[in-house]
Amino acid sequence: MKNTKSVEQIAIAADEMRDEYSFDYSKARPNRFAGKIGQDQLIIVLDPDVAAVFKTPESVNQVLRAIITSMPVMEKEVN
Repeated sequence: MKNTKSVEQIAIAADEMRDEYSFDYSKARPNRFAGKIGQDQLIIVLDPDVAAVFKTPESVNQVLRAIITSMPVMEKEVN
């Protein structure tokens, strides 16, 4: 007969949390998406209704630039 754990024992063990976990970061892999985003870029998540209108980043940038040109110039406050 094999010495196996019952389903109840496995479920109890899965619910327990340790006080501290030690991770081996030497086995970590680099993020494959990290190189695609430059230092000067910002990621913005659009709501689904807005994303339905703007299909490309260029279309979003075009509208935002139009809004920026119509805004009054704000002076920087001196603290």
